[in-house]
Amino acid sequence: MGSNKKKSSSQATKAAPAAPATGKKLETKRTPSVAHIPEIPWFVAVTTFFSYGLLMFFGYIRDFWSNIVRPKKTSQKGYAPVVKDFDDFFTRRLYRRIEDCWNRPICSNPGAFIDVMLRERESQKHPFKVTQETSRCMNLGSYNYLGFGDPDGPTIEQVCESLDTFAVATCSARPNLGTTKLHDEVEKLVAEFLDTEDCMIFGMGFGTNSTGIPALVGKGGLIISDSMNHASIVCGARTSGAKIKVFKHNDVEDLEAVIRDSIVQGQPRTHLPWTKILILVEGIYSMEGEMSPLDEIVRIKEKYGCYLMVDEAHSIGAIGKTGRGITEVKGVSTKDVDIMMGTFTKSFGAVGGYMAGSKSLVSYLRQASVGSVASASISPPACQQILSALNIIMGRDGTDLGKRKLRALRENSDYFRRRVTEMGFHVLGDYGSPVVPLMLYHPAKIPAFSRECLKRKLAVVVVGFPAAPLLLSRTRVCISAGHKKKDLDDALEKISEVGDMTDIKYARHLCM
Repeated sequence: MGSNKKKSSSQATKAAPAAPATGKKLETKRTPSVAHIPEIPWFVAVTTFFSYGLLMFFGYIRDFWSNIVRPKKTSQKGYAPVVKDFDDFFTRRLYRRIEDCWNRPICSNPGAFIDVMLRERESQKHPFKVTQETSRCMNLGSYNYLGFGDPDGPTIEQVCESLDTFAVATCSARPNLGTTKLHDEVEKLVAEFLDTEDCMIFGMGFGTNSTGIPALVGKGGLIISDSMNHASIVCGARTSGAKIKVFKHNDVEDLEAVIRDSIVQGQPRTHLPWTKILILVEGIYSMEGEMSPLDEIVRIKEKYGCYLMVDEAHSIGAIGKTGRGITEVKGVSTKDVDIMMGTFTKSFGAVGGYMAGSKSLVSYLRQASVGSVASASISPPACQQILSALNIIMGRDGTDLGKRKLRALRENSDYFRRRVTEMGFHVLGDYGSPVVPLMLYHPAKIPAFSRECLKRKLAVVVVGFPAAPLLLSRTRVCISAGHKKKDLDDALEKISEVGDMTDIKYARHLCM
């Protein structure tokens, strides 16, 4: 994300952004093994830090005088405060000033266009209230990559028919009364799609990692995690009780150095060998839009005898000629990956997740994972949605709709990425990725960009601290196969207009 983020040399070539429309070459760092990510202009970096400092300074001044005029009632003696001081301060003095940019309620399917419910605020002390007005906006923020979440999607009829046979929910965990024939069919079809021996499905995407990882490794084990891994991976790793080490994002040289040093040193204090070493990476990183150098990571894990788990939440069903994700793009056999993990909440338009691998691994997960023995299973209609979407992707519905959707997603993503790069925006990620982050940097640009886009009927997602590093605020555009080219052109024209208004076309300044 920043100018110091590393990648493999093979990926650095792919990630190089196109030249801006001025015809001059965009200046980027070209250190070997480092991704071609635009440098942050020094003036932008300085003013960003200064702005946060100014906001915090006046926030503390207001808190100081407020405590003198209206002293707050502190926690009872002997009790710790419910929230940390800085968390409370950040929420009140920074987040709530631009709270309208997040948590916007919608009242429609997450298709190419959505109905956003407008809100109003009486004063800074009162939360936003939803009005009766709605705005029909182009959806650039949902993970509806293949358009299966559209209101006129091709799976609706089969999903509705499943309600005539099965209930809306199972109201039980899988080992009890939470398994129907649809659940078994989903597991068999996913295993076939991924070319693995077996598969286990979870009722929640986040819970797949947070309850699955602790069952895979525990005390005496070592987890080596990419520095940009999702919060669900972080949660699962911390819950496991294993030792955790982090390697630089997409840097295979640093990964190998961490593995080699860990093997030499052994466990802390005792220096006994690790019971197992598990590498955790993602297929596509959702905040960066970058693909993992999986082929090189597989080579390293085999060299040192480690286990590898790949989170394909944003890559399965979204990239690859047949939608089989990062393994297909990198030419890696799924048999070389010990644990294939993914979710059904993105490309498949449903809920839940899965872990796939060998029969012995999946059999163990069914008995040891809290996500299996204690959590409610996926609802039968959601299972039917997954089955229908998978059959379309695999071409088993008798049409080429799946191929056309995958091709449309790839073409839309690459077209959008190329156009915004030519406009002069700082863009992260790789071609082929449906996640296209545009950098905002400055805290004042976060609400400005979000509000101006909403005025132009564009629904976008902006990301600031602490979800992103302090200096690297951004807007994350998610492209769908349901987007038409004329709709993308209209959105690009409006984004360019907002970019000029908010002065966030940073690459253009570097080229002058």
